[in-house]
Amino acid sequence: MVFGIRAIMEAIDAGKEIEALYLQRGLTGGLFHDLRNLLTEHHIVAQQVPVEKLNRLTPKNHQGAVAFISPITYQRIEDIIPQIFEKGEVPLILILDSITDVRNMGAIARTAECAGVHALVIPSKGSAQINPDAIKTSAGALYKIPVCRQENLLQSAKFLQESGLQLVCCTEKTNDYIYKPDYTVPTAIIMGSEDEGIRNELIRIADHLAKIPMFGEIESLNVSVSTGVILYEAIRQRTAGE
Repeated sequence: MVFGIRAIMEAIDAGKEIEALYLQRGLTGGLFHDLRNLLTEHHIVAQQVPVEKLNRLTPKNHQGAVAFISPITYQRIEDIIPQIFEKGEVPLILILDSITDVRNMGAIARTAECAGVHALVIPSKGSAQINPDAIKTSAGALYKIPVCRQENLLQSAKFLQESGLQLVCCTEKTNDYIYKPDYTVPTAIIMGSEDEGIRNELIRIADHLAKIPMFGEIESLNVSVSTGVILYEAIRQRTAGE
């Protein structure tokens, strides 16, 4: 945790990754104006909160600003994809849309790392924090697998398509099962949360919609379990000849 406007500005200038930033609602002043300009410059999103929330986070003089530094360094998917192709590997990317539960995030990262996924792509807004709980649940996988926090998930998905990857949405909004797509080609698999699912704008541009067969009375699996199921179908296809 970093608190105080000047301390947060120094952390940003030092290149620290800001995982979450809370600013007191109605805060004004020259130093606050400088902080807002810095946030705009670095594309950092801040949440406006009542002073009571900040006081719960720390009893010290926070000056209306509290930030949490990310334990990992985020990367850019635009940099990673060319590197994968240069190595002669077939990209397997996992896009996580609206996964807000920290433990689900950690569990997904653990499975993805074990499955050889090249990178996780998450939105800068509406995603679980990469915090110590997520790191612990991932068994350290979040230190090993590249995580790309993208400002616009739709643009990132289109970039992947333009780079030669197919988009496979794991969703119940189809009659096709997860076994139908050919995962031996460059692929990005998109997962959504149990309550909201994958946003419609991503479903509309997907190359394939695929669902997991369900035969019980419960309508859905936990998203981390669903991710494991579809990832290992991809791995099964990719290792079929070995």
